[in-house]
Amino acid sequence: MINPLRGMKDLTFDESQRFVHIVTTAIGVAKKYGYHYIETPILEETALFKRSVGESSDIVGKEMYQFEDKGGNDVCMRPEGTAGVVRAFVHAKLDRQPVKQKFYYYGPMFRYERPQKGRLREFHQFGCESFGEGSVYEDFTIITMISQIFSELGIGFDLQINSLGCTTCMPPYKKNLVKFLTEIKDELCEDCNRRIETNPIRVLDCKNKTCQSLLANAPKLITNLCQECDSDFNKLTALLEKAGIEYQVDTNLVRGLDYYNKTAFEFVSNDIGSQSAIAGGGRYDKLVEFLDGKPTPAVGFAIGIERIMELVQMPELQKEGIYLGAMTEDAVEALFPIATAKRKETKVTLEYASKGFKSHMKGADKVSARYCVLIGEDELKNGTVWVKDLESKEERTVLVEEF
Repeated sequence: MINPLRGMKDLTFDESQRFVHIVTTAIGVAKKYGYHYIETPILEETALFKRSVGESSDIVGKEMYQFEDKGGNDVCMRPEGTAGVVRAFVHAKLDRQPVKQKFYYYGPMFRYERPQKGRLREFHQFGCESFGEGSVYEDFTIITMISQIFSELGIGFDLQINSLGCTTCMPPYKKNLVKFLTEIKDELCEDCNRRIETNPIRVLDCKNKTCQSLLANAPKLITNLCQECDSDFNKLTALLEKAGIEYQVDTNLVRGLDYYNKTAFEFVSNDIGSQSAIAGGGRYDKLVEFLDGKPTPAVGFAIGIERIMELVQMPELQKEGIYLGAMTEDAVEALFPIATAKRKETKVTLEYASKGFKSHMKGADKVSARYCVLIGEDELKNGTVWVKDLESKEERTVLVEEF
């Protein structure tokens, strides 16, 4: 027997139903907020992620499925969704249009890391990206949309927020942070020491407990924001409080990607173990420009679908559709035109083998059909069908053309 590769799994039975329910619910909410579907390739040039996610990130440095294809191109399987959507946005010259653009997407992402609960090497995300709106009101709206998705899925969460500043307040903060980190570098882990040279902000994201304790006294960007960033962050917190959305300010929240600025946020759950983040995102006003587009403000998020699978409250299964069966062998072929006609309006389960009444009733129950429709010897002779509503228990016999 050939097994799936480590860190990759099949979605079948109950899990596939949960997956469809999550995606369908998220799409329904996104459409209400004016988002449209976008599909980007799974395979992209490696340069796309090096320029956007950042070479100092763990994703680019350690986790990408990167290889040279038969044409000698340096390519990789997409490790996240935002960079591909931004590339598509620029490629289609949408950055040159005055209309604000909003896209949603879902699909597989790939990262070569240690598989664990809620974290696979092939995993799926649902995400949204909003282009052309620089107002903090859009940040608030994005957070509200995620809250609504989780509410409709019956998932509880804690919201953590931070501000990563802008090109005005970030440089002096980095200088102060590097000074602080240099003084304790001998006590920090190897990854943190590497990041001091490449991207010191990422040190704050270290999950090493020793490093976290050492970073408790690190300078906080939230207290070193410029006037504009400070005003936007205060506005965001005021909007959240007015909307009744609880939050905590996490001064070490920097996300794992280099392209974020200003608002950064994560939705976390204590019900999934150590990998507590179930959604995250923020503002990335410079990324379109980094990928050769016109300067365009943008903000977005992604939800880890596998992360929330076990948290979803599935709706009660409703009886739907029709179960069609024959009581005699001669009646089997009479079922096909009925099935063809009814499949234009509802789900139809067609049983090919002639069976007894009890067997058909059990079959209808197994597929959760709303109606059991049978043709026996008398029905075949009279051009009728026997119909039972499995919810109301009402039974009737009607002409085929009236059914």
